[in-house]
Amino acid sequence: MTNFSIATTKTQFADIAELADIIWREHYIPIIGLEQVDYMMKNYQSAEAMYAQFIDGYHYFMIYYNDQFVGYISIKKEAKSLFLSKIYISKEYRGKKIGTSAMNFIEEKAIEMNCKSIMLGVNRFNVNTIAAYKAMGFKIIGEMITDIGNGFIMDDYKMEKLIF
Repeated sequence: MTNFSIATTKTQFADIAELADIIWREHYIPIIGLEQVDYMMKNYQSAEAMYAQFIDGYHYFMIYYNDQFVGYISIKKEAKSLFLSKIYISKEYRGKKIGTSAMNFIEEKAIEMNCKSIMLGVNRFNVNTIAAYKAMGFKIIGEMITDIGNGFIMDDYKMEKLIF
């Protein structure tokens, strides 16, 4: 059974950051390297960074599977789209339809917020994740190369799923 709980406290963001550190190191080091992972963890996935995003209007949700904290989501309404900033699930819990439940939850939030689509960015070399998004109805609609500082870039595809 998958459940979602909104995160609002610094303690919850510390728990999310702890899980993010594990997920990011195992998943992204082979794709973007240790130095960029360390940089992005500090600037985007730390408890402080995520709490600042929360204050700036991002909604964070903790994902629980059979009462075990296994992942997290971050979303923000932007005009008529819902921006899916983060969706991460622990490696040992993948393949249990948690991602499907999470996407259903995100779609419900998009509808509640009167959004016409869900937008996201995904690293262009993250092939398994791109395939999963395509299977859930997302389409690649562009490319995004973003300078994130310190000599690093995010080399992403922009993906969109229309909500009907």
